[in-house]
Amino acid sequence: MQKHTVSMHFVGAAVAGLSGEARARVLASAGIPADLLATPHARVPAESFSALWLAVNRELDDEFFGLDRRRMKCGSFALLCHAVLHAGTLERALRRMLRGFAVFLDDVRAELRVEGRDAVVVVTNGIADASARRFADETFLIMVHGLMCWLAGRRIPLTTAEFAHPRPPYAQEYTVMYSQRLRFDAERTAIRFDAQLLALPIRQTASSLKTFLRTAPQSVFLKYTNEESWTARLRRRLRRSIGQLEWPRLEDVAREFHVAPTTLRRRLDAEGTSYQGIKDELRRDAAVHHLCGTRLSVAEIAATLGFQETSAFHRAFKRWSGVQPGEYRRRQAELAPRSDDAPSAPASARG
Repeated sequence: MQKHTVSMHFVGAAVAGLSGEARARVLASAGIPADLLATPHARVPAESFSALWLAVNRELDDEFFGLDRRRMKCGSFALLCHAVLHAGTLERALRRMLRGFAVFLDDVRAELRVEGRDAVVVVTNGIADASARRFADETFLIMVHGLMCWLAGRRIPLTTAEFAHPRPPYAQEYTVMYSQRLRFDAERTAIRFDAQLLALPIRQTASSLKTFLRTAPQSVFLKYTNEESWTARLRRRLRRSIGQLEWPRLEDVAREFHVAPTTLRRRLDAEGTSYQGIKDELRRDAAVHHLCGTRLSVAEIAATLGFQETSAFHRAFKRWSGVQPGEYRRRQAELAPRSDDAPSAPASARG
């Protein structure tokens, strides 16, 4: 089973608009230790981030994290999904979707343009604070693109994603979230894709919408990852090695893929990844899963992930997350007893 994790940068951005008490409450309800906020390289399971997203929404009665002057009240996204479900084609659904967001939000809006062979969703963002403006762009594009992919029943590959803000320290996350081709300090924030895809029919039904909303927001930000890329193919192959004593070499995988090792390296490099980088990401995500969700010892986890020495795993995990694996697990264990008892709060918990 694929275990995704989410960068702590997004956890911090999601709770930035909350008061201290509310912040502690939502983090506890999602099972995320509050002191990890001071560790920017740390990661949390995707399920925890999904729970945090919903908890913040409930605290603020705002599905847009309190970023916009106008609250996007809870239930707005579901209403928007119902509104676009019977649009017929992706183009009509996308135009209707963007009009809907314009009704719900004041500071952030977007329009669809066709520029030659490209369909372009151009975002206009009037939020003053730079960090909040960046997170609003990130969240808006995730919601729009995630809903587009779900409606079409397939991933809509983004040829380019450009951002008006500078390159953030966690920009590598964008290659998974949006596209392998990124531009920063651009004149505008926008995503591009093949305009021919606008003619795709809507594949979803009222029944599938219930499932989609029941699993949101995780179904929005994770469901349609790029499974056709060389990166995804390599991830699928290497994932089978988790739990094995030895991992295949790049040369072994290239032979299985019927390409030369230099060709595989070049294609991975074009997608902004590498063999070692993907191997480390898989080990990192699996380590977080085992530390949070199993009783395996640190030594057993190290062996499961193919580390011949536990000390090497300690060093690797510290490099990945900023803390030692035992410390990461201890923080989770300290949080667990009170996570089920976290009280609910009124929607006025904004900081």
